Amino acid sequence: MPRAGLSRSAVNVIALDLVDEGGTNGFGALTLAAVATRAGVAVPSLYKHVVSLGDLRRLVAVASVTEFRAAIEAASIGRAGPDALRAVADAMRTFAHRYPGRYAASQIAADPTDPADAELAAAGAEAVTAFDSVLRGFGLAPGGTVDAVRVLRSGLHGFIVLELGGGFRMPDDLDRSFEVLVDTLIAGIERLAT
Repeated sequence: MPRAGLSRSAVNVIALDLVDEGGTNGFGALTLAAVATRAGVAVPSLYKHVVSLGDLRRLVAVASVTEFRAAIEAASIGRAGPDALRAVADAMRTFAHRYPGRYAASQIAADPTDPADAELAAAGAEAVTAFDSVLRGFGLAPGGTVDAVRVLRSGLHGFIVLELGGGFRMPDDLDRSFEVLVDTLIAGIERLAT
């Protein structure tokens, strides 16, 4: 019999907490044994709720992408153009600092050839749509949006990963450097629109 109160959703919550406690490497270090220990059950008991470690990681990734997308959408409400992009950049950085493991999990791309990744693919597409909505305020040509989303995500993600990993050790103000990055990304996206 499954442990009282343990469900697929409860297992996911435990796993989400564990990945954040593990910092930027928490998602990669997630194991069924760690989840079972936290839940107070033996590993085989988890198989009533998740099929495999891959299934558990997929569950965590879907939840993480969904939360990440919600943070981006909330930040951009009522904003457009550069103002929206600045708000989204700040929301992305805040999410990564608050939930480093979930942030890492939210960056995992679904395998389009794997039917088990269908839910993750849908969640990922919704997150990209959230970025696309922000970029609409720049008047990009239809074909330029993919490039702009990739440039935006790459620039912001690179800064965030370096920051979380301790890659910026100089005493200069990181918030100021982040503002410069965002201003540079905005200028580049505005250039793409011309």
